Amino acid sequence: MKLSVIVPCLNTAHTVGELLDALAGQSWLDEWEVIVADNGSKDNLRHVVERYKGRLPALRVVDASARRGASYARNVGVKAATGDAILFCDADDIPAPGWGPAMGEALRKHDFVASRLEFEKLNSPSVRAARGTTQIHALQRLSFLPFPYAGSGTLGIRRALHEAIDGFDETIPICEDIDYCMRVQQRGQKLEIVPGAILHCRLRNTIKGAYIQAFRYAEYEVYLYEKYGHPHSWELWRWRKYVQAWPKLLSRVPELIRTAEGRSMLVWRIGRLTGLLKGSLRFGVPPVMVE
Repeated sequence: MKLSVIVPCLNTAHTVGELLDALAGQSWLDEWEVIVADNGSKDNLRHVVERYKGRLPALRVVDASARRGASYARNVGVKAATGDAILFCDADDIPAPGWGPAMGEALRKHDFVASRLEFEKLNSPSVRAARGTTQIHALQRLSFLPFPYAGSGTLGIRRALHEAIDGFDETIPICEDIDYCMRVQQRGQKLEIVPGAILHCRLRNTIKGAYIQAFRYAEYEVYLYEKYGHPHSWELWRWRKYVQAWPKLLSRVPELIRTAEGRSMLVWRIGRLTGLLKGSLRFGVPPVMVE
């Protein structure tokens, strides 16, 4: 079975070298290839990638600049791939030793798999405190969704199954990985966690980056609730829970601003609450997942 590792990239020259170093250390007895799908980078991404062609002989860069978005880049990468099975990996993460073989062996048995995540290697304690940790031992879940899910950069899938659902939805700018997992599992294909495959995950480490990500995640969780959660406009208890969350959070401001961990947590939660409000107004359903 041939593996194709798809890496969507946009101005990631500063991190992609660490990823390619880690991939060069993987060993898969069958054929495998690495495809960097360049989403229109303006940095020296291609120059960095070129340096690894000797260490990763089946390394290619494909042009995925016609449309902005990681989903589009992933889909372009898969179309260029020649493997029977696809592994997705984000350009700012680092696969641990044994990640590739473990994922490949899992795809011999299952059509849809996900690796575990690890957060200590690439993130400070304050960043981890704000975000928490997910997918360390098990798949992620949202209470209103019918199936579990995993982050896009941890997924492995049989190519035929990816093509059967027409790949990632390119109209969804964030949470597209959750939507992808829902659509695959609606076809009856279970998502399996791979205990032996670990991916070191890099979180947003700036105040602005954390706020924007929290805001957009929350906004599109509301979209997913509208699409998969069977919402009802009369669920006033969700609005009450949302309104109650604001004074509860604001009462903790004096405590939270004293430490880096607290400030990170405050920014993340403000981002989520404002994103939930925008999502509810935009998609016409009550807010969900208030922390």
